[in-house]
Amino acid sequence: MAEAEAVQLKEEGNRHFQLQDYKAATKSYSQALKLTKDKALLATLYRNRAACGLKTESYVQAASDASRAIDINSSDIKALYRRCQALEHLGKLDQAFKDVQRCATLEPRNQNFQETLRRLNTSIQEKLRVQFSTDSRVQKMFEILLDENSEADKSEKAANNLIVLGREEAGAEKIFQNNGVALLLQLLDTKKPELVLAAVRTLSGMCSGHRARATVILHAVRIDRICSLMAVENEEMSLAVCNLLQAIIDSLSGEDKQEHRGKEEALVLDTKKDLKQITSHLLDMLVSKKVSGQGRDQALNLLNKNVPRKDLAIHDNSRTIYVVDNGLRKILKVVGQVPDLPSCLPLTDNTRMLASILINKLYDDLRCDPERDHFRKICEEYITGKFDPQDMDKNLNAIQTVSGILQGPFDLGNQLLGLKGVMEMMVALCGSERETDQLVAVEALIHASTKLSRATFIITNGVSLLKQIYKTTKNEKIKIRTLVGLCKLGSAGGTDYGLRQFAEGSTEKLAKQCRKWLCNTAIDTRTRHWAVEGLAYLTLDADVKDDFVQDVPALQAMFELAKTSDKTILYSVATTLVNCTNSYDVKEVIPELVQLAKFSKQHVPEEHPKVGLGTTRRDLCYEASKGGRTEKAVFLALCDNPKDRGTIVAQGGGKALIPLALEGTDVGKVKAAHALAKIAAVSNPDIAFPGERVYEVVRPLVSLLDTQRDGLQNYEALLGLTNLSGRSDKLRQKIFKERALPDIENYMFENHDQLRQAATECMCNMVLNKEVQERFLADGNDRLKLVVLLCGEDDGKVQNAAAGALAMLTAAHKKLCLKMTQVTTQWLEILQRLCLHDQLSVQHRGLVIAYNLLAADAELAKKLVESELLEILTVVGKQEPDEKKAEVVQVARECLIKCMDYGFIKPVS
Repeated sequence: MAEAEAVQLKEEGNRHFQLQDYKAATKSYSQALKLTKDKALLATLYRNRAACGLKTESYVQAASDASRAIDINSSDIKALYRRCQALEHLGKLDQAFKDVQRCATLEPRNQNFQETLRRLNTSIQEKLRVQFSTDSRVQKMFEILLDENSEADKSEKAANNLIVLGREEAGAEKIFQNNGVALLLQLLDTKKPELVLAAVRTLSGMCSGHRARATVILHAVRIDRICSLMAVENEEMSLAVCNLLQAIIDSLSGEDKQEHRGKEEALVLDTKKDLKQITSHLLDMLVSKKVSGQGRDQALNLLNKNVPRKDLAIHDNSRTIYVVDNGLRKILKVVGQVPDLPSCLPLTDNTRMLASILINKLYDDLRCDPERDHFRKICEEYITGKFDPQDMDKNLNAIQTVSGILQGPFDLGNQLLGLKGVMEMMVALCGSERETDQLVAVEALIHASTKLSRATFIITNGVSLLKQIYKTTKNEKIKIRTLVGLCKLGSAGGTDYGLRQFAEGSTEKLAKQCRKWLCNTAIDTRTRHWAVEGLAYLTLDADVKDDFVQDVPALQAMFELAKTSDKTILYSVATTLVNCTNSYDVKEVIPELVQLAKFSKQHVPEEHPKVGLGTTRRDLCYEASKGGRTEKAVFLALCDNPKDRGTIVAQGGGKALIPLALEGTDVGKVKAAHALAKIAAVSNPDIAFPGERVYEVVRPLVSLLDTQRDGLQNYEALLGLTNLSGRSDKLRQKIFKERALPDIENYMFENHDQLRQAATECMCNMVLNKEVQERFLADGNDRLKLVVLLCGEDDGKVQNAAAGALAMLTAAHKKLCLKMTQVTTQWLEILQRLCLHDQLSVQHRGLVIAYNLLAADAELAKKLVESELLEILTVVGKQEPDEKKAEVVQVARECLIKCMDYGFIKPVS
């Protein structure tokens, strides 16, 4: 029984392989291997699974399976050749050469084997030539770099060549074997920036994807030296060392996705100690005064990227626990830095924000309440330990720390606001005469008033203070932050018109002042950023957004500001645009629940009277397309109106959307892909996505065919793919390779008329592709039957598309003409209905199908002539052809001529 089932599974795997479903084929062969002990069958199964491995590019598995087949039968020529192909892809050319040599011995007349033999021989000779020449090149490069009398041009060229060589596996290995690490250390010792940079970049290339080399380099260079190089003020140097450390971490932790086998795996058994040492040194960098702002930023970036788990499904969060226990206080110290105080560490504009992001990631990575409680207690102890009535600077650091946490894990920040004395200290600092105190306090109040309950508390206790500071201070930095605080409090109710905090007209006055500051280029960039922050809150108000989109200088100033190096501005700009285009997510209002809330005297949100007018979108369309950095939701909102899509395309919106649809959060990618679908559905692809860029559009559109997407996204993606598939066969091939065909077929079964119509129209274009035609030719599927039955639908558009697809398929392959008569008993009735259709385009396609069937086979033609189809062709062919019916009458007459050629009918004089 088991042997019979194994044979059945083998046949099932063969069918999957023919349908190019290689994963399913692999699964069937693997199941069969567990059930049989027959050596011949085992060899076949291993050989077949090796073929699947080659198709899915799993070359290690393919080589292994082929070897097992060869172990059973050493003369298995297919297994030998498949192992040769796998080994060639793995770079083991000498072993691959031996296998194909054996194949050529067994079948000397096989031209394929002879050609492979010649090709591998050439590749091996070239590899040896490069290998022997590389050794001397490496030595020469180091001689030039270490010679103080070398010319600058020669040194620069040698440095660049060394970097390039280090990035290639063969080159990196040659540098390593020729005492390269010691020579690179000598370059580091020269302390010449250009030589040190070249050495760091070469080491980075050597570490990438090779665990053993990365370990040796880490111990040879030493982590403390690497960190000291990263701590320098030079941004280029700091970034290069950061990349080196990242390459080392990836190789040690296995994030490089390389498969470590044999000696390399045996050399390095446990890398946890090295990884912990790297983390410890990075944490020490955060609080060292010797570290530059750039170096601190890079240390934070490395911690952000490598400490929290990539996937919360992974149980082990030991790295996060280690950082919380040994480094959280150090991170809090960075968050609590006040730039105006003399004791402040060197910082950049982004340092505190990066530290807040790290705190947020660490907090989110905790698995249970006890871990979160421990985290909170450390924060509480740190903040309360800073409070000192005798030292105002310490109090300032404490409030700045709370402010930083509020920008990270907001729930934790809210809990810390409840600590005794925190809110009171904020309000007290607002009343201080020292400008630094006011600056920190106002920023803390801004971040604290995100929750409506907190905002209400601050409105009661702090608004009068903020107003007084605004009126009395002459410092523009404090003035604008105070204004943003008032802006945030004014918009605390969000879009709920019933919860507006200030009197009617107050928010418009605040917004006007923000726009004024935004346009004032004499103010520094950081301060103008706060003006955008204020507008990000105030544009929730419909009156404010109406005024803002009419203020072209303010819009242009905002977009120019978005191009600066301060990345924290981008979120404020994106939020402002999301508000102005009404493209934020709105919860569906259920009328029954509204009535229930009113009955129970609960608050029901009110919409502003001006929301929904849609006047803002056209004004922002040009600038949003030009900016290219705005939120994906903004593009989607702008693309909603077909009239605006041309403007977006003209200003490069298509180019900006493609990377947004391929990278970022899942929700963001869907929104960007949907915006692309809207553009692709109605635009000329050659204009919207010129050159090779059009091929990058396919994948985002195919992703929208997922059944988890909503119907509108499915529909517009199908329209976009229809438009693209009508342009060229290369695009049809790309759509096919992205595995869109099964999804398109699924939507042809849909009950929804528009989805079924869009899918059928897309298939009508796709059948021009040879690989798609082969799917229709394959046995054991109902693809052709579905198309024939859709030709019999009542929906004219579906009929038209299905008839077009059937006409092209029957014209391409005679076999499909015969197959059409076998898939359903209704085929003749459907064909007759098409040939008599009221819609001329449908009738024309039906007559083309009839001609294809007549031309395909004499027996089939005889069957058609004996039916009522001959009478239909005669009636249509005898019509007087006017301008509209000319094509229809012509095809009908060609059908009658074909019947005369067979001798089934004779002409009447």
